[in-house]
Amino acid sequence: MRKIYIGFILVFIVLAYLDTTFVPKQVKATTSNKVDQNSNLQSASFLNLENPFQHTKPDTLTWKLLGEIKYVKKPSKDYPDGVMFPIINSSLKQKGKKKIVMSGFIIPIDNVSYALSKNVFASCFFCGQAGPETIMGIKFKGATPKLKTDQYVTLEGVFRYNDNDVNDWIYHVDEAVIVKGAK
Repeated sequence: MRKIYIGFILVFIVLAYLDTTFVPKQVKATTSNKVDQNSNLQSASFLNLENPFQHTKPDTLTWKLLGEIKYVKKPSKDYPDGVMFPIINSSLKQKGKKKIVMSGFIIPIDNVSYALSKNVFASCFFCGQAGPETIMGIKFKGATPKLKTDQYVTLEGVFRYNDNDVNDWIYHVDEAVIVKGAK
């Protein structure tokens, strides 16, 4: 009897999964009709459905994606032996100048600026425990908040990458706002 109940439960779970995963052709047709209706409404001069100020959901960046980077040695007037310049992957280039969300540990750079790190201060980039791809410069929107070393935060801001200035971070979060972890 117990096996029968378990069997019914498994069948129910599979059916529920299939029901939520697959969309019938009628629903797809209905959806495309709604798109046609929206485009007809949008052609009316008084209705603009593409609002440029509409809030778009930011992409979530991961340290794994930021770590998918290669380097090429190039000559430099400041460094006679050459410098390793980053080659930014295409996925990150597409996210350039777009809103992103990123989490990490706060690392103080000086009295007024911070960086976001994959690792805590004791094993961060400066200590030789990680590469430069594990840290991001932060430029806060408005006043810079007071933060603690190793405070774990989630930031929302505009992603920017740097592939030509060896004296700057590879990655940046501009117009940053703390969305989680502020005290």
